[in-house]
Amino acid sequence: MLKLKQEEIIGIAALLIHAAKIDEIYSEKEKKIVLNFLDKNLENKSMSKEIIKEAEKLEENSNQLLSFTKIIKDSPLKTKSDIIEELWKILISDNNVDLYESNLMRRICGLIYFPDKESGEIKMRLINSK
Repeated sequence: MLKLKQEEIIGIAALLIHAAKIDEIYSEKEKKIVLNFLDKNLENKSMSKEIIKEAEKLEENSNQLLSFTKIIKDSPLKTKSDIIEELWKILISDNNVDLYESNLMRRICGLIYFPDKESGEIKMRLINSK
């Protein structure tokens, strides 16, 4: 479980939703991954559905990644790694990572100062465990 405030969790959920929507298909499978992330990181699991609604609104009304990634930028490497893993779970959930999705991950890694190589290792580990 990450040690995050509620507004940080909403921002991270919005980032996850943004990743899910990058291929213009926000599937139930992707929504479940976001809900699982929320359930794991909220003390009160009954808040998950409410927070996902807030995060969806936030993502809809934002046109830049910076507002989501600044929350994560100063986090410990382990926290960043956990979030990158959640993002990859969403992106590989449809068994197809396109150029836009790969580009999104490179941009996010750059914005939060997360090693691209480590991101690639997380991606491969998740693909191989499917």
